[in-house]
Parts: sequence; structure tokens; C-alpha cells
Amino acid sequence: MTTFRYATGSPREIAAGLLIVPVFEGPEPGPGAKETRTFEAYAGAKLSGKKGENLLVPKRRGDRFAADAVLLVGVGKKDAFDLVASRRALGRIGGIARRFGTAATTFALAFGAKQSADAVQAAAEGLALGAYRFDRYRTKKDPSGPVTRVVIAGSSRWDAKAARAALKRAEVIVDAVCWARDLVNTPAADMSPAAIAREAQAMARQVGLTCKVWTEAQLKQGGFGGIIGVGQGSVNPPRMIELTYTGAGRATPLALTGKGIAFDSGGLSIKPADGMETMKCDMGGAASILATMKVLARLRPKINVIAAIPSSENMPSGSAQRPGDVITHRGGITSEVLNTDAEGRLILADSLAYLAEKRPSLIVDTATLTGACVVALGADITGVMGNDDDLVHEIVAAGEAVGEPTWQLPLHRDYRPMIDSKVADVKNIGKRYGGAITAALFLAEFVGETPWCHMDIAGPAFADGAHDLGPAGGTGAPVRTLVRFVLDRAGA
Repeated sequence: MTTFRYATGSPREIAAGLLIVPVFEGPEPGPGAKETRTFEAYAGAKLSGKKGENLLVPKRRGDRFAADAVLLVGVGKKDAFDLVASRRALGRIGGIARRFGTAATTFALAFGAKQSADAVQAAAEGLALGAYRFDRYRTKKDPSGPVTRVVIAGSSRWDAKAARAALKRAEVIVDAVCWARDLVNTPAADMSPAAIAREAQAMARQVGLTCKVWTEAQLKQGGFGGIIGVGQGSVNPPRMIELTYTGAGRATPLALTGKGIAFDSGGLSIKPADGMETMKCDMGGAASILATMKVLARLRPKINVIAAIPSSENMPSGSAQRPGDVITHRGGITSEVLNTDAEGRLILADSLAYLAEKRPSLIVDTATLTGACVVALGADITGVMGNDDDLVHEIVAAGEAVGEPTWQLPLHRDYRPMIDSKVADVKNIGKRYGGAITAALFLAEFVGETPWCHMDIAGPAFADGAHDLGPAGGTGAPVRTLVRFVLDRAGA
């Protein structure tokens, strides 16, 4: 795990393997570039400070900096440099930082005192998340190791206590996001519903959460027809993970849930072969909720949070549910299964109904739910819908604050007849168009009057290639958004 330290001395006095300093377009030196006398080399190389124009300056005899090398990072125009740009720029050079083992950065010094805590946290998150690698199954490991220690340079005029608290948050959040990435990146053969539950139990013991795992028999007895129906075609039985964090006595809790499809073949409505290649990622919603609960347990905000995380493996077999089957969900609502590949909403229906019984103040769900959302918003943006606009706006604002793009889609009630069934209360697919909305409308049937927000993370949960904050694979989205949302609620 990466550890962080806050320092207020001269950048040239920071001892680290690599010192990372920004250069603005022009070129114009950012904090640390002049103090270390490395800006002249950058300008002499005819670099202009555009994004991605980086220069590594190894230490030579007589150089006036303590680090082994200085990396000058082009970050673009100064007036466009914000916290999101800082986090992403540092994320992009995470691989270089790995070669040095320890790193320091002056990026936070580009911001004023009012943004100092957020700037410190953004810098720490960006560098550590960008350095993440998943090589558990490689016989030849990456020769560069992890970044074990990061020093964030700040100003002596800043609130040092607030800066150190921000670094503590960053350390906890990065650890949890990387864990969520590991869960998603682990092949489905090693991450069955039972294995996900064991990971949750181990985490709960480590951080002090209350954890209950519902077995297949208990789920059947409890009327969780969606979780059972989706999982009945697999030799790996389903589970539901229930977690409780208590930080505010008897206050009404807020509730979280996430789609935990351990592997999605599509069931009898089977996917094409290339459509299954990354379907270990279909438990990205579950991973994000597990990681969020881990963060909350370690940061101890004054709020109560409950989570119910359903997990099934969607496989074709002689015992699999069939198109046309009708299942009864927790609470009694029935659904007609016309497409077994629209399975995520079936298991979430049960967990949403169960959480609504607890009378929480609100419910948020995360799910790699629909390809339609990716068509609408692309691979980077989470689609957000719900029955309470104020809650949706809070989630969108939290995503914007931490640099995880979100966008509100309409929960257009006029589309509700598209999921009317001729034999049950509702059917699990609508027409071809508006698929993200009709999927959300299906979920809305199970929350009653509880304020509820649905986050469709089908795009951002898994990256096909390297991105600003890490390599290909699981991204950990939207853990940072959820944490920011809950902490803001606790602070309010």
C-alpha cells in the first residue's frame, strides 16, 4: 500500500526517487521547476508545456535538488489547470514513478490556500492510482515495483492539519479503489459469488463492519427470486452480502447496493464469444460498494450506512431460467424474464426491495447495467437516474468534484408501458431504444417511495485500454464519487 507524507520545505530539499513538477504551456515554469534549476533544460529541449510533453532530468554532480531525478510534466494551459487536470496528469506518469519506487510532487502548490486540501488529495490520488498494476497471474512480473511512498509538497501558509487529513483520505481511498480494481480484474473462475462473499467477510473483519452473508437456502427462504433465478444455471450458488456501518447512533441510515454478476454469459440468451471476454467485470457495481464501505469504516464519518450486495453467476445449463419464465421478487412483485441477458436488474430488484424494507433515508445503486448507456454517453461517463432530482444532483456534483464524469438521464415515465408484461407485473426488457431508461424504470418498481438514485457504470467500470488513472481493466469507478457523496452527507 502506498503511504503519503506532507512536506512544506523547499522542493529541492525533498528526498525521493523522483520529484515531479508541472510546466504550463508557453512554456511557463510551475512550482519547483525554477527552484530545482531544471526548467532551463525543459525549455532548451524546445518543449512547450503541452499535455504529455515530459522531460526526465537525472541528478548530476552539482545539481541543486535532493531527488534522484526530476520529471517536468507538461500540463497545458495554466488557466485550464484544475484539480481534475492535476489528478489526471499525475496519473499518466504513474508508470514512470514506479521505476523509482518513491516519489514527490509539487503539483498541489499550483493551487491557492482555499483549494489546498483538495489539491493535496487530488495529487496523491492521481499518482498512486496511475501507478496501479495487476500482475497476479503473470509469471514475469513488472520489473519496476510499486510506488511505496509519496511526498506531497505544500505551503507553510496552508492549514497543515487539513492537508494531512486530506492525505489520510487519499491513502484510504486509493487502497480501496485498488482493491475494487483487483476484485474486478480477477478471473471469474477465482471470483465466484462465494469468493466475493469471502472477500467481503475478510474486509469486514479487518475494518470493523458488521457482515452477514445470505446463502442460497436463505435467499430461497427469504423470497429473493431474482438472485436465485439468475444463479440457478450455475454450479456456483448465489450469495447476498449485507454490510452495516454505524457512525451516528440510531440515526436513519442511507443504503447502497451494487450489481454483483460474477460472470455474465448471457444465460440461455447467450452472448457472442467476444461479448463474454470481459464479463468478469459484471460485478463492478458490487466491487464499488464493497470498497466504499471499506473507506467509510476506516474514515469513520458520523453517518449510518447499510449495504445489500447481490451476487449470482449467469450461466446456461439445463437448470438455467428460460425466456418466458416468471419469477417472484422479494416483496412479491413478479417479473417476466424475456431476455436472460438482462439479468442485472433482476438481482438488483431483490436487493432494492430488501433495502426499502429497512426504511433508509435514500438508496443508491451502482451497476454495469446496459450497453444502451454506453451508446448514449460513451465509455467514460456514468449515467445517473432516479426518482428524486435533488439526490441525483448530489451524486452528479460529487462525481464532478472528484473527476469521475456523470450525467443525468431522464427517468421518463412515459416509457413505463414499454416494460408492461402480459403475464406478470413487469417484464425485464423494453424496446430497443431507450434501454438505459427502461432498465432504470424496472428498478424503480422496487424502491417504493424511498428517494433513490441509479448509477449505470457499464462504460466507466472497465477500461479496454490504458487511461489517465491506470492501466486497462477495472477502474474502481464510482468509488470516489460515492465516498465524496457520503462524506458530504455526513458533513451536512
